[in-house]
Amino acid sequence: MPISPMDEYLAHQTTDTFDYVFTSDRNFYDRYYFNCHPSSDELFLIAGLGQYPNLGVTDAFVTISHGTRQYTVRASRELGSDRLDTSVGPLSVEVVEGLRALRVRCAPNEWGVAFDLLFEGTVPALEEPKSRNRSRARITQDVSRYAQVGTWSGTLEVAGQRYDVDPGAWQGARDHSWGVRPVGEPEAPGIRLLDMQNRTVGFRHDWLPMQFADAMIKVSLDSDCDGHVMQQESVKVWRIGIDKPNEDMGRPEVAITYIPGTREIATSSVTLHPPGGRPLRSTNTPLRTVYLAAGSGYRPDAHWGHGTWRGEHVVQGLVHDMSTQALRTPWAFLNETLCRFELDTGEVGYGMHENMCIGIHRPSGFDTPDAVAP
Repeated sequence: MPISPMDEYLAHQTTDTFDYVFTSDRNFYDRYYFNCHPSSDELFLIAGLGQYPNLGVTDAFVTISHGTRQYTVRASRELGSDRLDTSVGPLSVEVVEGLRALRVRCAPNEWGVAFDLLFEGTVPALEEPKSRNRSRARITQDVSRYAQVGTWSGTLEVAGQRYDVDPGAWQGARDHSWGVRPVGEPEAPGIRLLDMQNRTVGFRHDWLPMQFADAMIKVSLDSDCDGHVMQQESVKVWRIGIDKPNEDMGRPEVAITYIPGTREIATSSVTLHPPGGRPLRSTNTPLRTVYLAAGSGYRPDAHWGHGTWRGEHVVQGLVHDMSTQALRTPWAFLNETLCRFELDTGEVGYGMHENMCIGIHRPSGFDTPDAVAP
């Protein structure tokens, strides 16, 4: 493998060039994630771009819930040796100022989705607790991530409508994560079939970057099939310019009422227990959901998946009808639900409740992999 422009920087941490990562695990990845909304239920945009050095692939997507449809543009190409090239087809990400500002673009295309958007963080980027899990002897997740909320400015076109994106109303969150978690073509399950037969496979994930006028309240909670906590975080990060340290918000409790016949959020709440203070409760009202299983790559299928080799350069577009619950439910796997957050202290904010509950999760009443809410 050749040297690349990234090797010019004094940033090496191994004796290899930058086109090699520290592990040969096929599941190593490095990915940007963004969401964007106008602090209302009008639309919700999710975008991402990832690199998979040991699979030789880079891919990107944007998916927008607008009206009764979900519009997706996705692209994949051979990674090559230049990891500074963060463009894939019409989609690109540019770091304008590290940990502060990023530009995300989608060039005009035949599917009618285009934008040129600048994200500017309103709080310092927050490093999350590291996620590290094993399945039997194998490490299945070893991930670092930081997250940040901020404002958006620029222009956006979707479904024949053009929006002037004003940072006074348009907000959102972004993260950058890297490490090991399943990507690329699925592997044979092997002995994991035994775990499925023994009903020990299941997982619930809640990730909430909650954006208020003066701060971000960041909550994450992962639990196994019996509700044992695998990873948790609850912290308040004050807006840039407010000279206060981050505040530990204590043990998070996330309660969900699901839409009958699904595992999709109808309503939710978060209760926090700050050390030495009274509990703080947020009542969360869903406004609009992006279903990441509908073509973004988060749930691989025969046509697409993160890190899956599709050819030297491939660009595709999709439109999904999401006008009824029956049409939405098959895609309800990893759900990005835009919410209005109302604190019991009176503050109102916006943001996302990302939720996934797969396999068995007994505390939620899902005692079989195919169980749904009554």
